[in-house]
Amino acid sequence: MTGKVWLVGAGPSDPGLFTRKGEQILKQAEVVVYDALVGQSILNMIPENATLINVGKRSCKHTMKQEQINQVLVEEAKKGQRVVRLKGGDPFLFGRGGEELELLVKEGIPYEVVPGVTSALSVPAYNGIPVTHRDYCSSLHIITGHKRQGESYNIDFEALVRTKGTLVFLMGVSALGDICQGLLQTGMDPDMPAALLIKGTTAAQRRIVATVATLKEEVERQGAETPAIIVVGKVCSLAEEFEWYEKLPLAGKKILVTRPKELISEMSAKLRSAGAEVLELPAIRTVPCEDQKRLVQALKEISTYQWLVFTSPTGVRVFFEEMDKQHMDIRALCRIRLAVIGSGTAKELKKHGLYPDLMPEEFYGEALGKALAEKCQDGDHILIPRAATGNQELVQILTDSKKVTIDDIATYDTIYAGSALIDEKQEFENGSIDYAVFTSASTVKGFAEATNGLDYAKVHAVCIGRQTKAAADTLGMQTEMSEKPTMDSVVEKVAELCQKQG
Repeated sequence: MTGKVWLVGAGPSDPGLFTRKGEQILKQAEVVVYDALVGQSILNMIPENATLINVGKRSCKHTMKQEQINQVLVEEAKKGQRVVRLKGGDPFLFGRGGEELELLVKEGIPYEVVPGVTSALSVPAYNGIPVTHRDYCSSLHIITGHKRQGESYNIDFEALVRTKGTLVFLMGVSALGDICQGLLQTGMDPDMPAALLIKGTTAAQRRIVATVATLKEEVERQGAETPAIIVVGKVCSLAEEFEWYEKLPLAGKKILVTRPKELISEMSAKLRSAGAEVLELPAIRTVPCEDQKRLVQALKEISTYQWLVFTSPTGVRVFFEEMDKQHMDIRALCRIRLAVIGSGTAKELKKHGLYPDLMPEEFYGEALGKALAEKCQDGDHILIPRAATGNQELVQILTDSKKVTIDDIATYDTIYAGSALIDEKQEFENGSIDYAVFTSASTVKGFAEATNGLDYAKVHAVCIGRQTKAAADTLGMQTEMSEKPTMDSVVEKVAELCQKQG
């Protein structure tokens, strides 16, 4: 059976600019053929079980030639696979998507195209540059700045100058001098504003604004990295007046978030809304235990329990998933009192229309144990469905203070996992990450396993509670702790630290 190929534009880097259709298609991919310019946050959306084929292409550095890429798409589709060709920006704007389609058509391979947000529009927008403005220009022209080695430009610079429109050159950093010279020699005003926009929509975004006559010199003085685009036109003079990204409280900051994958989005959304670039690299993932016999038996005897205690959102989710498998009605819990370790767990419980009878003021196992010991009675039967590696402090406090029967049942396992696509260790060694957010001691341990050999003194950690901070301190990280063990408090602490850092 022949599979299918989707040419998907990943946008400039910011995951908020990745289209909903692109994300939907990517999550169903069985094979992903991806470029070097695809943003890290987009790469993290690739399914864990997908086959990854890196065909990364940067200036003068090609992992795989275009003809080979075309052939790979055909070969993988002929295996019956759902193949996603993931490209930075838009696949049809200097992305050579047309060349890839030619072979697919020839071989009779079904395909779809999912357009992407191009850097030609989004990167200027993130730098406060409107590519058109009624008072400045009425046209926009997007030109490839790339040329074959040893060949001259096949660009009609004179025609471009006559348009009096905004000019955007993609992939032209290495030829910046030739481009500016070509425009000047065909009559462009030397004082025409021009800009080099570097790593747009990321925390490393910056711009160099000058004129066509001085831009090359200014770039040489300040230094530049790729990817970057060149913008020429009067609208470049509006950048300082219209800049907005730089005014966000976490602009220019890159934050690593290490929560379990299923719990990561809300934290990341809060940080992104404040302007941070968020790198989601779950240090752990949770999976329900294969053998749930003890939990099934407890559900059959649910009426014998006085307390049901949850120590994590995952514990809540796995418990109710098993209830559903056993075709149990929520009313079976009507006589049981509910205790949770904190607000995140309470929020997960509320999804089932239930509210906790007990939640300690401090969201720790010790605090939960003490609070529950005050409320329960001798002879109470307590059910605690939680992680296989659950801290025994909670159980110890209860059994030391009351004559209770506790069924401490492992319902899910915590698995430590690094990223197959992103080198976390290198990110910290390069100094590209400002802060790492840890929301449990388990995520600290998982991070350590994924970054073996890293000098942890280079890691600025923001921790959600005492146990998490203690785990980070043990590794020698530079640690801070949020005022409260909540996501909002963590975001506030990150913002506070970033403002001090400047």
